Amino acid sequence: MTRFCNGVIFASLISFALLVQCTQSITQPGGVLADEAPEQTTTTDSPFELNGYTLTPLADFSLRGRVLSHKRYSHDRESDLSPVDLALGWGAMSDSNTLANFSITQSNRWYHWRSDDMPISKGQVTRESANMHMIPADSVIESDLFSARVGHIVAIRGYLVRVDAADGWHWVSSLKRGDSGDGACELVYVTALQVTE
Repeated sequence: MTRFCNGVIFASLISFALLVQCTQSITQPGGVLADEAPEQTTTTDSPFELNGYTLTPLADFSLRGRVLSHKRYSHDRESDLSPVDLALGWGAMSDSNTLANFSITQSNRWYHWRSDDMPISKGQVTRESANMHMIPADSVIESDLFSARVGHIVAIRGYLVRVDAADGWHWVSSLKRGDSGDGACELVYVTALQVTE
């Protein structure tokens, strides 16, 4: 009995250590770390099926950005396809000097920021950061998305997509940077991902 309890305690400690490691932020120096805005181009690729849903590519999409926040989801319908959202920043919103003035969180598929001393305009924050719903193309990409931590730099390629279900439910990506509010998030089918410190 004692040996069993010790084994359970040890396994719990290992799980806790891994959880702390996976959620610990990466410290970055000051200066812009991702200087280019996301790139979006016209696509001619055809709709395809995934997990019982039809995904229609709306645009080819790539970006290099800093992870501002990371949130897993498992209990909403959207998590059938997108188990994680990343709030990403580029330009000034990838600079530690700028981000030191912000508090950033995510909940209910939204990205929230607050600043008591705005170092840049609200419009620039909106243009240079976004909450993105990530749809991994395979289990390796899904694992890499889960491992991305606040402060990591990620390079992503894939599509902005529209999702349709047989019952009429749908989910559509924004096609603009700089919009805000309901419908402003990018819905990204991720075909390639690189995570770096």
